[in-house]
Amino acid sequence: MSGAEDKIVQILRMTGPLTGGELAARSRIDLFTLWRTCRTSSRISSRIAGRRFLRLDRNVPGYARLSPSIGREFTTYTVVGAAEDSGRVEQRAGELEEVTAEISREKYALARETIGSVLGSLPESGEIIERSCFVIAGDIVHSMAHRARRPERSTGKPVRGSDLDVVVVTGEDLAPVAVAALGRAIYDRKHFLLVHPRYREELDYLIKSLERVRNQLGFDTFERMVASKILHEGEFLAGNPRLFQRVKEMLEDKGIPEKIAALSGRACRVRRQAEERLLELSSELEAGGDRDLFRTREESLEGMY
Repeated sequence: MSGAEDKIVQILRMTGPLTGGELAARSRIDLFTLWRTCRTSSRISSRIAGRRFLRLDRNVPGYARLSPSIGREFTTYTVVGAAEDSGRVEQRAGELEEVTAEISREKYALARETIGSVLGSLPESGEIIERSCFVIAGDIVHSMAHRARRPERSTGKPVRGSDLDVVVVTGEDLAPVAVAALGRAIYDRKHFLLVHPRYREELDYLIKSLERVRNQLGFDTFERMVASKILHEGEFLAGNPRLFQRVKEMLEDKGIPEKIAALSGRACRVRRQAEERLLELSSELEAGGDRDLFRTREESLEGMY
């Protein structure tokens, strides 16, 4: 490791503190070696900005892992510097947290503006606003949104970081024709945000009835667990706040917050144990099942690292 360590320290002394991703680009050292060296060297100071939160992943035993992944956390949310430069590392990490929070606010505002544009285009908007609620979820609600370029899953087109994750819950009395019109309008806006050079954003949305929400709160399959978690974490974006509150009360009645808390605890233990094992390895090829915690399969396919 000494050769990699010497190279990293030399770069950091020349440049000052860098994010893990910036260091990876300058050093051309593979991500696993870079992460392990920065974590174990007494000559390198590091600070993680932001927070970790629960993600459900069918590729992980028990489904529960922490997000960001170890690799994403290092490249996007970790600042490293020479040990003697720890003060500037702390300062840069604080600045990174502020930038991440600002990106999250901007993406929230864009999601709100997007839904406003959708509703403004529909003659049924009054009925939809009264009989549905729009919920924002994902990285944004954790103030952990980022702008790292990645390909959108269905088209391969590059997008700017975190999705705009929106769930629409419709009441039992919303006419099917209004639901259909809403779906078409959101889809059109999704395409606009994806291809317009000013945006290049991915709008990931789902429209579901209150009855479907009720059924998903059984929390007995992976899909139902994901649906429940999204609504538990989600924040009100638009529509009828009374319907949103009703959804939150349904979650409480089914004990979803307690179930999510238990999964979060499991994910924290799994992450801690995985990091301890990974730090003992000399190569990512030896990681076995822990590789899905170091970089998710989706991130591996994206070739992000």
